[in-house]
Amino acid sequence: MAVAMVTAAVRQTPTIDEPVYVGTAAVYLEERSLRYNPEHPPLGKLVVAAGVAVADPHLDPEFHGDQSELGRHLLYGSGNDPWRLMLWARLPVIALTLLFGLVVFAFARELTGDAGASVALALYCLSPDVIAHGSLATLDVPAAGSVLTSVWLLWRARLRPRLHLPLAGAALGAALATKMSTLPVIPVLLALAAVPVWRASGGAAGRRLLRALAGASVVGLVAVAVVWAAYLVVDPRLRWDPQQVPVVHGLRGLAVESLPFPEPYRDGVRVQFALENRPWEGFLFGRVYTGSLWYYLPAALLVKTPLGALALWTAGTAAVVAVRRLRPAAPYLTAAPAVLLAAAMYGSRDFGTRYALFLPMFLAVAAGCVLVLRWRWVPVVTAVLVAFVAAGSLRTYPHYLPYSNEAFGGPAKTRLRLHDSNVDWGQDLGRLADRLRERYRGERIWLVYKGSGVPSYYGIRAADPLRVPPGRVRGVLAVSDSAAAKATGRLAELIDSSRPVDDVGHSITLYRR
Repeated sequence: MAVAMVTAAVRQTPTIDEPVYVGTAAVYLEERSLRYNPEHPPLGKLVVAAGVAVADPHLDPEFHGDQSELGRHLLYGSGNDPWRLMLWARLPVIALTLLFGLVVFAFARELTGDAGASVALALYCLSPDVIAHGSLATLDVPAAGSVLTSVWLLWRARLRPRLHLPLAGAALGAALATKMSTLPVIPVLLALAAVPVWRASGGAAGRRLLRALAGASVVGLVAVAVVWAAYLVVDPRLRWDPQQVPVVHGLRGLAVESLPFPEPYRDGVRVQFALENRPWEGFLFGRVYTGSLWYYLPAALLVKTPLGALALWTAGTAAVVAVRRLRPAAPYLTAAPAVLLAAAMYGSRDFGTRYALFLPMFLAVAAGCVLVLRWRWVPVVTAVLVAFVAAGSLRTYPHYLPYSNEAFGGPAKTRLRLHDSNVDWGQDLGRLADRLRERYRGERIWLVYKGSGVPSYYGIRAADPLRVPPGRVRGVLAVSDSAAAKATGRLAELIDSSRPVDDVGHSITLYRR
């Protein structure tokens, strides 16, 4: 897993979201300012900042653009080496992703023993989605892994609550201080903290209730403290000048006001609600639509999860529910991911399975529980399924972002069914430059690129085919598959009248005209 992630980190150009986080991390280090990227809390970007600090980039003090322009300016307009800067920014997330693998192993080992833990760890380490996003300087893996860690510590708190409840609160706080999409899991984790204390306590019902509430309060208070600490680390004075923060009315507004977090956090939640109100455009199985589909995430997960993992997830979850000695773990392995998945399905942004990265983590632990079943054929079938997952994961190396399983044609066909971070997030601009030099040197290049990279930096001399009549577009036309998926008008006409001749990383298609 480490080799796959580092390989990706070395070879991939910046994805769409990464420059925002890297630029914000640089501002944290240099200016101690919270003014950029308020829609996400600071902790995940502080993790990225640990790598950015080693790269020691030059930050232009005269820059005054928005957060998207900030990242591009830092990478391409300030004299920095974007390859080196992006690698160092990604390495802390890679290290964190590997550490979460140890949590998966430890959690499964406590439930099933060494064999089940090895199955869980294998599924985690071979997961194309976890590899793909664990190798990027983004927030999805840190947030999902922190939720998993909190649930594991709550499981351990059944035996040693005084030690593990504060640690579980710290892990929950880390999740909340990384992505606001983890907020819906708070009631679940507080309940998981309270119920074991209630059951373990003796005496009258009133005393048991007070102890249960105290256990949940410890988790909640520590989580709140971690969120505050994340903001204070960036700026101990919490200077905050809100600009164009939307007003949120009704129950949402009351909920935001009741959050015991710093004002920048609450304003970030308001920005997130405003983003949810936008009419985003989606793409699923060849259909372009406006708005969101409630079944988008389940469908995307069906495409992008290895078939062997799907089988083991299902069997393992059934074992957790059916086997008596595993049944106490069922709420820990199912409640948090179920709530987070429901919240993500309710959201308006159908952009990728990265919004459900907690599933490969939690369900890997559940899958390890399948070995508790006492049928003699179970270990053999489990080993075959894990080997099948390994074969598919190795076959897609090093192109993990566009992975899809064998039932849907593999990575080369993902672009026909999904878009955005499922396929093409701008990661292959450098590979495109290499391909053009190797096979199309001296030809006229036309480019429609969807991403945050700057083509000219990588030596790509290309014109925009949408600025001239279609009849003048002759030579090689390179189109990002995310742009092609939702192509209309002139771009659709150009693609329909062109002949596909090459593919770069299963994310950019080259056409001959």
